[in-house]
Amino acid sequence: MTERPTVKVTLTEQATLPRYQTEGSAGMDLCSTKEVELKPLERKLVPTGLRMAIPTGFEGQVRPRSGLALKNGITMLNTPGTIDSDYRGEIMCLLINLSAESVKLEKGERIAHLVIVPVSQAYLLVSEALDDTERGEGGFGSTGSK
Repeated sequence: MTERPTVKVTLTEQATLPRYQTEGSAGMDLCSTKEVELKPLERKLVPTGLRMAIPTGFEGQVRPRSGLALKNGITMLNTPGTIDSDYRGEIMCLLINLSAESVKLEKGERIAHLVIVPVSQAYLLVSEALDDTERGEGGFGSTGSK
């Protein structure tokens, strides 16, 4: 198991410190710093008022909340969104309303999950050919549906 990293956080006056809702939660909840209305098929960047210093070797992944998706049709466009360890700007959530009704999100409402995960950077080796595999060049759907 990877050691739990320490993440430095700054908050605006309107921000809510992210927290895990249960002991077994993979993600911390991110909250909106303002009231936002999303019309059908409208997308908006929603501020959280948070800035973080994620340690080198980790990234933050911003993911949609399943309850907002099921109950309101709200999800994220770039999911998971990546917060790199060297990014120091405000964390924003790119939300979209996929329902047929306008949805109002309240200030302080939980709008997304933040998962901190280890990452590694690869070395690329240019080669004339790649190793053969059973799958080969089979793309989308090539391994079947069952």
